[in-house]
Amino acid sequence: MNQQTYCKLISGQSSSISASILRFLLGIAAIGYSFVVRLRDFLYSKRLLKMHNVDASILCVGNITTGGTGKTPLVAWLCNLISQNYKCAILTRGYKAKSQESKDFKDEIAILAESCPGAEVIVNPDRVAGAAEAIDKYTADVLIMDDGFQHRRLARDLDIIAIDATQPFGYGKVLPAGLLREPVSSLKRAGAIVITRCDQVTDAELDKLETKLRAIKSDMVIAKSVHAPVYAKSKDDKEISIEQLKGKKVFAFCGIGNPDAFLNTIKSLGAKPAGSAVFDDHHHYTSTCLTEITERAKELGADLILTTQKDWTKVSSKLESGNSASQPHPPFACLAIEIKFIAGHDKLTTLIKQTLAGKIHQKQ
Repeated sequence: MNQQTYCKLISGQSSSISASILRFLLGIAAIGYSFVVRLRDFLYSKRLLKMHNVDASILCVGNITTGGTGKTPLVAWLCNLISQNYKCAILTRGYKAKSQESKDFKDEIAILAESCPGAEVIVNPDRVAGAAEAIDKYTADVLIMDDGFQHRRLARDLDIIAIDATQPFGYGKVLPAGLLREPVSSLKRAGAIVITRCDQVTDAELDKLETKLRAIKSDMVIAKSVHAPVYAKSKDDKEISIEQLKGKKVFAFCGIGNPDAFLNTIKSLGAKPAGSAVFDDHHHYTSTCLTEITERAKELGADLILTTQKDWTKVSSKLESGNSASQPHPPFACLAIEIKFIAGHDKLTTLIKQTLAGKIHQKQ
């Protein structure tokens, strides 16, 4: 079952008898999953499972749902903020970390390194070991744990959770009946929430979401943000301004957790959609796949083939072999995104600075 079919199933869009039976079975499985998650959380909360403390401040950027919530731009923003005053390192397990020799793996890590030039990027599925390396080898003062909210073995000073405004609570159910990694009540552990893609929902929907979050933890810092496109970048690193994208016929493709957010962003730029291809999250692109994308875009009269930064790390090295130089084709490019805050920026930065100041003071 691919990602799109699964989402239609758990959201209730698939209304056949077989879909209803499958949803019932997934609901039973979710009860067991929820019990295990709640038990694990209880054991950590009561210190019956050990949490490791290290000689550095640790800030965690995470989420409570599977799929794309926009953590990477948030990690980049946080890292660049902290690097102004502290020696910073990013802890990431790396997707499919066992395949560290693969080109895709190296490129995914490179995206963090490129976005955060002032920090070391430590790749290790064992976060405790990664933290030790960051401190011992790079003398880092502050560690940013990427996608670590559920990884409670490494103690942290602050949890910052990214919540996608377009799909905040994963259809309201835990895996596998929904997209929640853990119950929504787990947000009580968080010190701050950054609501992402606020420009893709109404003000009324945002107000409703904030009310729900305040009901979980009233004193939580809540910031609101958008994923702002800054430019498109072609294979030869040529920048295409946002203004230049207006009026262009764009064929879009992606393999991310929230493809609709990317497609909606392209429409908001004033580009003319010429078609799209959506793949499962973490899709592995082949030269044949890229050739098919190219042919489809040509048939639809596209001026440009556009993808995400995440997908770009997987396709850019294959473009020459995947497309014949003797045949004209729409050029490939990726859309560069950065996070911009529309509310709560000052409260969030104050909380971060206070957290770091308190920890550094304790170390002295």
